[in-house]
Amino acid sequence: MLTQKLTPAQVELYHQQGYIIIKGFCKPDEVNKLYNTALEDNAMLNNAFDLDDLTGKKTKLSLWFTPGNDIFGYLIRSEKMIGSVKQLLGGEAPICHYHSKLMQKEPKVGGAWEWHQDYGYWYKNQFMFPDELISVMVALTESNKQNGCLQVIKGSHKLGRLNHGFAGEQMGADIQMVNNALKTMELVYAELEAGDALILHSNLLHRSEANLSDHPRWSIISCYNLQSNPAYNETSASYKVPVDIVPDNAIMDWDADSLSNADFLKKENDPALKKTGWESA
Repeated sequence: MLTQKLTPAQVELYHQQGYIIIKGFCKPDEVNKLYNTALEDNAMLNNAFDLDDLTGKKTKLSLWFTPGNDIFGYLIRSEKMIGSVKQLLGGEAPICHYHSKLMQKEPKVGGAWEWHQDYGYWYKNQFMFPDELISVMVALTESNKQNGCLQVIKGSHKLGRLNHGFAGEQMGADIQMVNNALKTMELVYAELEAGDALILHSNLLHRSEANLSDHPRWSIISCYNLQSNPAYNETSASYKVPVDIVPDNAIMDWDADSLSNADFLKKENDPALKKTGWESA
């Protein structure tokens, strides 16, 4: 049995507003180890690709599917991570890891993310049930207004899936509905200290500004799916494989493999970035 990681009040708040912030989710020594590995592991850097925003600024990310025996795999599979996700998703089905991505927003050049829902992307992968998908972002550096922290529209997950079209190389939500949501609901700047976690419902509207500061903004975002939620246009099988949970101390105490063993996504293979015809309808 997984230990209950969240209070009933936190679970209720997630369902009410579509997100929660957990302060100090990772300890400083864990953050340092994760961040230094991200900087030094050539596999992570060699498998990064850019996505242009509407202005042509680039956001760099590395995305992989199967959580391994590397330092990030230990975080992704940790009891604190899976225990928190299980409480929020509920249900009887096991938790599966869909994918994780290292977001690398460099000073002065890191691009914006347009307003979108994660399910706006995953709808193209033909996942059936958005309530059974969730994202956990762990800040590896400070994330604030100056370096383009995430902005969320509180409660917008209750709108259901909005239409999405291309915004640069990204998927952007119907801007009229976004503007309506901004008139109706509260805009929140989700500022984080390194080690804090931001957990998002798959239909929560969110965006981030370009990083025009002198400081990097790096984070790891891990996305999870209940095994009961099928996807009919997804080539990786990770979304339906139950996570092999490890103790929290694995992050610091266990020997870790290189990320070179990870099954990284190639940009040209991502269904969400391929035009289907309905985006411009």
